[in-house]
Amino acid sequence: MSKKCCKKGSDENKKIEKLSEFLKVISAENRLRIICLLKQGEKCVCEIYEHLDLSQNLTSHHLKVLNEADIVNSRQEGLNVYYRINKDKLKEYKKIINKFL
Repeated sequence: MSKKCCKKGSDENKKIEKLSEFLKVISAENRLRIICLLKQGEKCVCEIYEHLDLSQNLTSHHLKVLNEADIVNSRQEGLNVYYRINKDKLKEYKKIINKFL
């Protein structure tokens, strides 16, 4: 008897694949630190890299990866880019995690 989550192409398997990609993105320590910092509210890159003792380029790279994965959202105000957690997306991943783990 095969389980739905093991069957290629099933909706359950697609959720597992999505969860796997999410876990790969957040598995980097610096990205988890950024998420933790953004839980306190929206911040610009200049605030984030100072708190985490990272270079601005490295911080921007991690934010780009998080943004492409839709884990954070961004907006530009003048020359600054501000980031915030995409709470809806994290709730979605939390449901998937709870279902499979």
